Amino acid sequence: MPGVLWPTGLLLCFLGVCACLEEECVLGVVGRPVSLPCFYPPLLTSVNVSVEWRRGDAVVLRAMWREDGDVEEWSLNRASVSTEALLTGNISLDLPSVYPEDNKTNYSVLVISAGNQSEVLCSVCLRVAASFSPPWLHREEARQGNKTSFSCRSGGGFPEPAVHWLIDDTVAPPEGSVKTLITSLPDSKLYNITSNLTLSISEGSSVSCVIENPTMNETLTSTSYGADTTAVVSRASEAMWIFSTGLCVVVGVMVIVGVGYQIHLDRLSKKKKKEYQYQQTHSKRGRKRSPYKEETEAMKPEKKETDV
Repeated sequence: MPGVLWPTGLLLCFLGVCACLEEECVLGVVGRPVSLPCFYPPLLTSVNVSVEWRRGDAVVLRAMWREDGDVEEWSLNRASVSTEALLTGNISLDLPSVYPEDNKTNYSVLVISAGNQSEVLCSVCLRVAASFSPPWLHREEARQGNKTSFSCRSGGGFPEPAVHWLIDDTVAPPEGSVKTLITSLPDSKLYNITSNLTLSISEGSSVSCVIENPTMNETLTSTSYGADTTAVVSRASEAMWIFSTGLCVVVGVMVIVGVGYQIHLDRLSKKKKKEYQYQQTHSKRGRKRSPYKEETEAMKPEKKETDV
C-alpha cells in the first residue's frame, strides 16, 4: 500500500505545480491541424493513470495507461495524444482540423490517478483565423456629378477584419463616402466583405483598399492608379515566402536542365552504340565474303581461243 501511495502523491505534486502556470493561447488556421501543448516532467508510475482533455465541460479525449503498458483511447473527431505521453511528458492534444466555431474556446487536461484523484494539469485557449482572398478593386465613373465610384471585395477569412480606404496612400476619405458590408457565410462562418467608396478625385490620384486581419498578422492592399489596379499582399513572413519560392524555382530549373542534359547524353550514347554495331556487322560480312570470292574465281575455267 505505501508503495502505491508514494508515486500517486508525487504525481499529484507535479500536477499542482503545473496547474499554477498561466493559460496560453494557441492560433489555429481553419481547415488545418493544430496541437494544443501540455508538458509535465516524465514520471513512471505503477498505478493506472488516465488523461482527459475537455473542451469546456465536454470530454474530447480520454486515454488510460494500464500497468501492463496497454493504452485505451476514446476521442471525438479523431483527436489524439501520444501513446508514450507518460514516458516523454508530452500529453499535447492533436486536432486534425479547426473551424470558426472553435474560436475562443478553452481546453483543459486532467490527469486521474488511483482513487479517482484528479488535478487540472494544463489549460489552453484556442484562437481560430483564416486568410482573406486578395481584394478585388473595381473603378467606375459615377452617374452623379463628377464623382468616381470604387468597389472593393474580398472573402473567405476569419475573424471579422478591419477595412480602410486611403487616398494617395496617406489620406483617409471624407466621412460618409464609404459604405462597408461584412457578412458571415451560414455554412462556413467565414466572412465576405463588400466596401464601396464614392468621391470626387483628381485624375492622377491613387485609391487603395486595405483589409487588415490582426489575428493572422496579415494586411491585404489593392490600389487603383487611374485605370490600373494592383493588389499587394503584405505578411510578416513575406520575405521568407519570396525566398522559398525563388529557391524552389532555381532548384526546379536545375532539375529540368539536368534531366534534359542526361537525355541528350543517353541519345548520343545510343547513337554511337548503333554506329559501332553497324560497323562491326558490315566488317564481319566483308571478312566472310572474301574467301568465297577467291574460291569462286579459282574455279572459273580459263577461256581458250580456237579457230572455230
